[in-house]
Amino acid sequence: MSFRDDDSSDIGPPVQSKLESFLFSCELSSKVPFYTFQDGDDEEDLEHFLELRTVCLGEGAKEESNVVEVTAMNHQGKTISVPIANLHIKCLPMVSLGEFELKAPVTLRLKAGTGPVTVSGLHLIALQAVDSDLSEDDEEEDEDEEEELPAIKPAKKKQKQ
Repeated sequence: MSFRDDDSSDIGPPVQSKLESFLFSCELSSKVPFYTFQDGDDEEDLEHFLELRTVCLGEGAKEESNVVEVTAMNHQGKTISVPIANLHIKCLPMVSLGEFELKAPVTLRLKAGTGPVTVSGLHLIALQAVDSDLSEDDEEEDEDEEEELPAIKPAKKKQKQ
């Protein structure tokens, strides 16, 4: 399931997400063979995702196979490692991953080769807002609107002579 989907099947008040996105990039090489993407926040209402888009060889890459592996949690909460790209300067210097979404923490590792390999995508932060908080704001706005409306006066009756 994508983090973009609102999930109202959970017990409790309905939740609505606000999403912010930031550019992400890291370079893997024999000197720096791995990078770990972590959420970095202690706030419970924030969720961090890494949306991988491209993996490409950098300038100075040798004629060798460069394998990039991702380690993250699966749906059962177990850590698994999966190769996502096997790059070679002569036949496949770049791979487009589309919108490959992973929830933090995620480790990117240069499993084989010396690189440099650049991994890029988006760092997505989803803020979970409970609908009851939003409805309170809406109620306050409704009250303000009601105060601004002029009072309705009853029509005067025409008297018979």
